[in-house]
Amino acid sequence: MGALAAATLVGLPIQHVALKLGSPAARRIPVLFHRFALGAIGVRRRVVGVPGEARPLLIAANHASWLDIVVLGATAPVSFVAKSEIASWPLFGTFARLQRSIFVDRQRRGATGAVSREMSERLVAGDPIVLFAEGTSNDGVRLLPFRSALIGAARAAIVSGGGEEAFVQPVSIAYTHRNGLPLGRRGRQDVAWYGDLDILPHMWAILRGGAIDVTVSFGAPIRVDAATDRKAVARSAEAEVRRMTAAALRGEV
Repeated sequence: MGALAAATLVGLPIQHVALKLGSPAARRIPVLFHRFALGAIGVRRRVVGVPGEARPLLIAANHASWLDIVVLGATAPVSFVAKSEIASWPLFGTFARLQRSIFVDRQRRGATGAVSREMSERLVAGDPIVLFAEGTSNDGVRLLPFRSALIGAARAAIVSGGGEEAFVQPVSIAYTHRNGLPLGRRGRQDVAWYGDLDILPHMWAILRGGAIDVTVSFGAPIRVDAATDRKAVARSAEAEVRRMTAAALRGEV
């Protein structure tokens, strides 16, 4: 872990400067850092499918663990929608800001509209945005229903950008093995970070628990236009994530 700490000390100021200068490197540095972090943690990543190339692109993913951010961050140059509390967390808040996360205050009424507008602006600018569409992390066993409110940002991006279409891409993250053995329900719950679990003890448990295999599956992007029903898009994305997750856990991909 010393190498990861050293990479953090070097990488944070470089990313800060890259963002200040508006350098294209600001998109690639987090990808390289997350890949290094996965190696240090002991997570082996398998990718099925590819991130969509069409823009604007909103990625709708399931969410079980803080590891999801590292896994997706290592897969593509993306930014995340995150709960506002993370912004004030030591170190983690810095990571989130340097990856240009969009923070949402889930306790404040009217926050959804403001966040949706910020998301649409970033989508129009060409940034792929990851939305953990369940609205919270699950227990690693049950996929929660996808919420449609912020998926509407894809449709808003059409209006604000003057285009005719946007895309929502379903993405599944499935933790399949640990130390080479298939993860059952209990094993997936151990990887999951949810409810009132403290993050530091959970991170330590992940670090000492052995190698983890994860499959990231990219589904076909769903086309959205100005007349598209966001609730229908949420249902379609959820169904595809359920299908891809089940296939990964059964070893069918």
